Amino acid sequence: MEACHSPEQFSVTSYDSTALAIITFEAFAGMWINAFIVSVICMSWVRKKTLNSNEKILLLLASSRFCFLCVSWIHFFLSLIYPNYLHVHPIFLLSNSAQSILNCSNSWVSACLSVFYCIKIATFRNSFFIYLKAKIDRMVPWLLLWSVFFSLVIGTVVYKVADKAFCKNLNFTCQECIWKASIRLEELLISNYFILGFGYATPFTAVTISALLLLFSLWRHKRNMQTNSMKDLSMDAHIKAMKCILSFFIMYSINFVFFVLTMIYAKKRQIHLVFLFYVFQYAFPAFHSLIVIFSNPNLEKTLLKILSYMKCKFCMK
Repeated sequence: MEACHSPEQFSVTSYDSTALAIITFEAFAGMWINAFIVSVICMSWVRKKTLNSNEKILLLLASSRFCFLCVSWIHFFLSLIYPNYLHVHPIFLLSNSAQSILNCSNSWVSACLSVFYCIKIATFRNSFFIYLKAKIDRMVPWLLLWSVFFSLVIGTVVYKVADKAFCKNLNFTCQECIWKASIRLEELLISNYFILGFGYATPFTAVTISALLLLFSLWRHKRNMQTNSMKDLSMDAHIKAMKCILSFFIMYSINFVFFVLTMIYAKKRQIHLVFLFYVFQYAFPAFHSLIVIFSNPNLEKTLLKILSYMKCKFCMK
């Protein structure tokens, strides 16, 4: 398909420059943080020749987030600076479907991490919960496989919907076409609310249930300790996991709200508000991954070593 009848590069307004600067900062910060997680886990994998269940989840989560931020930033950059390149038919479709696959994968793998922490740390005497605790390590690869599979289903749906959105906006100029097609894409995706709702609401529900279960387990565990006047080392594990999952839950809630608002205001064609919501959604992978780092002793220790080394090098100069 022939590109647009317009110059190769468009004049960039001050608003576009500010938007690009904000998104670039968030994207590259998030990519650096997630690349750090991937590199630390891969070095541990090489050293130990194996990965535990927690490391498998974190590796897939950080990898998908790195790719999501990279693809999203390229899409955003092209839509502002070189929209005629993005206007080529398969590029627009592949870019949107890739973002959807990776974003959905982030949601599902984050939910897997919360569920894993809950099952490993919580202390319930229910027979089904005991069964899950015994089998969770074997279930993790299947949970991750399911996450990837459903993400591909979402990506396929988005690809087909994006094709309709794109084809109905071919008479606009390049930059206008991209924005119109993006807004039209959000509108059409609402008609597929069942698949999208299941794809994004189900992980959110899993994170919420995990947080509530772990909170109840912590409360009951603390009450038993006070009754028996005993100290238990698992209390620290409970508290640390609780802080981690509550942080996940709070950030997940904010991200989910902005995702819904993006769908609503895209239908109303409020481009500036939609961009504001995108800013918060871009920030989610970086902040969530930081929480992951500081909740994992190995990652936290490695990061502090690097920061200490960099501080010493800076002081020597």
